[in-house]
Amino acid sequence: MSSTTRRFFLGAATAAAASRVWGANDKINIGIVGLGGRGGNHLSTYPHIDGARVAGLCDVNQTAREVANGKLVKDGFDKAKEFEDMRALFADPGIDAVSIATPNHWHVLATIWAMKAGKDVYCEKPACYNIHEGERVLQVARETKKIVQVGSQHRSTPFKMRAMEAIQQGVIGKVYSSKGLCYKRRVSIGHKADSPTPAGVNWDMFLGPAPRRPFNELRFKYNWHWFWDTGNGDIGNQGVHEMGIARWALGDPAWPKTAVSTGGKYGPEDDQETPNTQWCRFDYGDRELVFEVRGLLTGGEGAPPPARRGAPAPKTSPLTVMVGDIVYGSEGWASQSDQGVQFYKGEGSEMFREEKPTPGENTTKLHMENFLTGVRSRNMKDLHDPIDNAVLSAGLCHLANISYRVGRKLTIEPGLKFAGDPAATKMITRPAYSKGYEV
Repeated sequence: MSSTTRRFFLGAATAAAASRVWGANDKINIGIVGLGGRGGNHLSTYPHIDGARVAGLCDVNQTAREVANGKLVKDGFDKAKEFEDMRALFADPGIDAVSIATPNHWHVLATIWAMKAGKDVYCEKPACYNIHEGERVLQVARETKKIVQVGSQHRSTPFKMRAMEAIQQGVIGKVYSSKGLCYKRRVSIGHKADSPTPAGVNWDMFLGPAPRRPFNELRFKYNWHWFWDTGNGDIGNQGVHEMGIARWALGDPAWPKTAVSTGGKYGPEDDQETPNTQWCRFDYGDRELVFEVRGLLTGGEGAPPPARRGAPAPKTSPLTVMVGDIVYGSEGWASQSDQGVQFYKGEGSEMFREEKPTPGENTTKLHMENFLTGVRSRNMKDLHDPIDNAVLSAGLCHLANISYRVGRKLTIEPGLKFAGDPAATKMITRPAYSKGYEV
């Protein structure tokens, strides 16, 4: 056991019991874990939030750490401490809360380690890599009483909040179907042979809970999304945002009665493992949630052809919803995307209400500010997407992937088992966790 690991575990039990009382002018020192992709967005956002300071930067890639610190200094902020091992950051008494933007397979273990070290956590979506890990993170959150917000920034987007409140108040009647759409073209990742690990990269730490394997460029940085060991496909990438909104429109129900999913990987011949086309349905009795992933979108489906003149659909038309949701009620329906939410009624589907975004609004900043409000208040009810809710949204993505991989409908039983389907039940967790990275 390394000295870093030893210090981390020796201090974790006592640290978890402590909760600081924050003064109105106290700055919360943030440690960011994972500096690529969304981590770069975290780095660009926290320094501009009143009452927050970026005090720690952690990544398995030395270059990423150096570039991130260079950006802080260039933007006029103090240089932050750098860490290769997240456990050293979690053990640092100068860090108050952590913001996790690692690959999916690290989300829960990083969150658990942070909570046990006494830190509050903002973690990117999805809340969990699999169903088992979702249950574990909830257990530790209850035990440590730490504040945990998941990065579903739509939950802090004012126009979407107004729209969802209206839906739940019955503006389109009783909702019976909520449909999420992830029509997002993805280019082929191609083929790559294994290669030596680049200098300055801790590949073993990157793999973490996943099986050991040689370094491969396609499994590093963004494309880890498309391999089952580390990602969940687009339904657990872009799709989990729209899945969460679809649940929101239904009133955030718990587990469905059944789940079924079908699809496949079509088109490009490459190394991607996850499907690029997927359809799924979740049965809640008198309501349903339907979800679609279309990674082969050509640019024409769902949008008016650019050459058509005279009466093109407006930008906020439901016909342009490719990444968003459509909600059906007994008295009307609604269509939402980042361009706005429109409400329709009548046989001609006349629009009678619209909620639009505020130009230039930084919804990630709003969501992170909401997290810091919870850190100061110590009240999980202040959070817009606390871990217990976000785990359920991610869980639907996992149910869909399990159904897709076993090729049949799942009947969900209490205790999160699948009736008469031991093969599917095994997929609630990994076949095995790498030693030292168990969840």
